[in-house]
Amino acid sequence: MQFAGRAVALDTSAGLWLAEATRGARPDTVAAHVPARFEAVARIFHPAVRYVGDDDVEVPWAAVAAANATTPHPLMQWGSVTGAMDYFENDDQAPLWHGAPARGHLPVPVAERMVPVLSRHTTTPDVCWFGVAVGGTIITDHTPLALPTREYWLVNGPIELATANFAAEPFEQSANLWWPADRAWCVVTDVDLVSTYVGGSAACIGELLTTAGLEIAPADPRDRTAWDADEVNPVPADAPE
Repeated sequence: MQFAGRAVALDTSAGLWLAEATRGARPDTVAAHVPARFEAVARIFHPAVRYVGDDDVEVPWAAVAAANATTPHPLMQWGSVTGAMDYFENDDQAPLWHGAPARGHLPVPVAERMVPVLSRHTTTPDVCWFGVAVGGTIITDHTPLALPTREYWLVNGPIELATANFAAEPFEQSANLWWPADRAWCVVTDVDLVSTYVGGSAACIGELLTTAGLEIAPADPRDRTAWDADEVNPVPADAPE
């Protein structure tokens, strides 16, 4: 079995440190995804998309919040910013945006902006590990890496593989987690979330926070990641009871 042209690893021991580092963390917190041992953590918001001819124009959450008279902040959640849970999947707010932020998938343009920064903050940019969440109709006898919240198939390769498509065409799927062999940082895009979390050194996260084209905010391992974690904006009108 392969992902992005790379054979799935039979030995998943390279990821055991992640299993140990996230064990015991509250399931709906950042620490359940990115090990709390990192000096700093950031949250990258996946952009919404406006279709202009054949082009996809990124629309930041801050612009969506402004249009909906809600408040952008590090713990904002898409349902609370837009006012409805239905905006995750079915509806849009044309002409402002037509496509909701990608769930469980780090958009390629965003990954392309991250890679140069992360390359400068590892000694092993040519030796990285990438995890794809187990699920769907794929059947294999490969043993996945078991983390407290998910299981992942692993492949390895250079950091540039972070911009590759791990799904069969015409579908798109980024790696759900990736880290370098020296464990200098870790990137996690959980299948249920429309944002990505990155843990690393203070210098690494500091540079990401100033990288053009990223809508990003500092995060804390204790931050909640669930749809109802937004304590500033109103609960979505169609939220589950």
